[in-house]
Amino acid sequence: MGETSCSPTISTKLTRIATMAREHPMLVFTTLAHHVDIEWLREAYRRTRKDGAVGIDGQTGQEYAANLEENLGSLLSRFQSGTYRAPSVRRVYVPKGDGKQMRPIGIPTFEDKVLQRAVAMVLEAVYEQDFLDCSYGFRPGRSAHQALEAVRDATMPVGGGWVLEVDVRKFFDRLDHGHLQRIVCQRVRDGALLRAIGKWLKAGVLEAGNLVYPETGTPQGGVASPVIANIYLHEVIDQWFHRDVVPRLKGRARLVRYADDRAPRRRQEEARM
Repeated sequence: MGETSCSPTISTKLTRIATMAREHPMLVFTTLAHHVDIEWLREAYRRTRKDGAVGIDGQTGQEYAANLEENLGSLLSRFQSGTYRAPSVRRVYVPKGDGKQMRPIGIPTFEDKVLQRAVAMVLEAVYEQDFLDCSYGFRPGRSAHQALEAVRDATMPVGGGWVLEVDVRKFFDRLDHGHLQRIVCQRVRDGALLRAIGKWLKAGVLEAGNLVYPETGTPQGGVASPVIANIYLHEVIDQWFHRDVVPRLKGRARLVRYADDRAPRRRQEEARM
């Protein structure tokens, strides 16, 4: 996201986390949740869209803001104590780009969006130092247009060769929870953050009045889902390609990974009901 500048305190914390992650690529972070304090939640609230589609409780951003400090204080207390319960997401469907298929979108409650944003801020500060230059999907300051430029720049000087287009179908629906949690633990092993991620993965999905609990997947439309997806794909695709595939090839090869989805803002607008 192209965020406007945040408070000096939050900026300092984010820089400190990022610097530690960059300078110590093998470090496993076990204490990160303490950064999520009331000021951190205020910043997460500021970064959360106030006019997005509402979750299962029907609460709007404006309604949440009417008693903001008390709401954020309660949210912080529940997060720190481990008593926060991730609400089920409301599932709606919007047309895909070709207009022939429908894309399932999970809409969290507004408060859940705020907490997801707070956790995503921590995770991005760490993992943006680890992610490879080949990934362009759902990353700050990166876009599908830049991915296309990277493909052009890689192919123009070659004067031949192959371009393989591979689509990971239904990725958000089929993400393996256990595999994801093991991957996250390789770098982040903070109990509070892991509990929150686990609760979001296991939160139910309300669709047409029926509540179900999928054993795989993460809601497409969830605030934390993009960084969670990138953490997974960084390990199983990006690292695999550079570590295992490239050394076996005789010629040059380059991976460019991006998300062909539309911007989250557009999806949220279409999902309003």
